[in-house]
Amino acid sequence: MTGHNRIINDPLEIVPLIVTFNNSKFKKAYDLLSKQWMTEAEICDEIGTDCIAECLALLKKGNLIEEQWRMPQPGERPSKEYKTTYSRFRAGFQCSMEDLGDLLYISTSTDEELRSMVDNLEQDVRSGSTSYNDLARKYKVSPVYIKGLAKRMPNLDVKGQGLVLLEESQ
Repeated sequence: MTGHNRIINDPLEIVPLIVTFNNSKFKKAYDLLSKQWMTEAEICDEIGTDCIAECLALLKKGNLIEEQWRMPQPGERPSKEYKTTYSRFRAGFQCSMEDLGDLLYISTSTDEELRSMVDNLEQDVRSGSTSYNDLARKYKVSPVYIKGLAKRMPNLDVKGQGLVLLEESQ
């Protein structure tokens, strides 16, 4: 295991961590990657294929894993392999209890209302409405709530003052 510390200075950065450790398959994937370098196929063999691509996307977005190319056997194609980056965690941030409550709710919820809001957010971003402040006014929630939703989803992220769609291949 690596000896690096994950230092969190922005409360939004806890969302990918909580989502990862709140899902048993994501946590198992993280635990496997903390012990050794593994390809996506090897992780799928251990856990199953139903969520590994989403898990890896979330771990990459949260800067929780490293990747490198594995040297193939002659005649085979190279493949990416992954390993966790951090073995310890340190938080040094301050936020309102309301924002913390929103981030914890977003990270752990399976609420159907939340899912429909995420779908609507994704549609808004695809249609060009990317400002998280504008989206917060539209949905009558805080900007932290909108940014937290983006951090939870593997295909959305926060860049500057707006939300962006991430490539599916990331």
